[in-house]
Amino acid sequence: MPAYGLIGYPLSHSFSPGYFKAKFQKEALDATYKLFPIPTINFFPDLLQQYPELNGLNVTIPYKESVIPYLHSVDETAAKVGAVNCIKINNGITKGFNTDVIGFRESLIPLLQPWQTGALILGTGGASLAVAFVLKELGINYQFVSRHAKGGSISYDQLTAEHISGNKLIINTTPQGMYPDVSECPDIPYHVIDKGHLLYDLIYNPTETLFLAKGREQGAVTKNGLEMLELQAEASWQIWNDPAK
Repeated sequence: MPAYGLIGYPLSHSFSPGYFKAKFQKEALDATYKLFPIPTINFFPDLLQQYPELNGLNVTIPYKESVIPYLHSVDETAAKVGAVNCIKINNGITKGFNTDVIGFRESLIPLLQPWQTGALILGTGGASLAVAFVLKELGINYQFVSRHAKGGSISYDQLTAEHISGNKLIINTTPQGMYPDVSECPDIPYHVIDKGHLLYDLIYNPTETLFLAKGREQGAVTKNGLEMLELQAEASWQIWNDPAK
């Protein structure tokens, strides 16, 4: 029986098992999808040995970058991004891909307006790298914002009203506001947001995070991460079942 799964930590409220279970039922496929909440990426080789039936894995927080040295190869896009969220396993040989790029790009493009030529990326983890890759492809200038200024990013303390008004696209790639911590949100000057802004949150649970709610109250267009998640999951499925990959 083909087997697939998700590695990350923690994994208590994951979308993927339900999505793939429904897909397997709809397409009458005899396959399984399991959660593997490994507390450290060092457990990855043991996981592959323990479950030799695995054909593919998705990768989530916090292992999208740290899993790369454990793989036999990565495709060109994943190498450029510097993060992997999809692994194909063929006779014990592992290859990494990044389908977050597909999910973010395809869900973002229909919402973009001509004046949204500058972006703030909140967070500097693995998901933020896929976001930056897409923005660069689209010719949108971006600035990383993180808790500590480093490597070209600015800190939240350094974030000014001018940063907000001058960047009409704001993407949250942090876990702030994710269930169960729904009262949290990135610390930005929300009062400067207006109807020309697009706020995109990679979080999908809850449907509307506090980050998005604050943006909506200011008149901004808002988008959660559910469509991106569905698109990247479907892209992962295509990779796992493409003999040419």
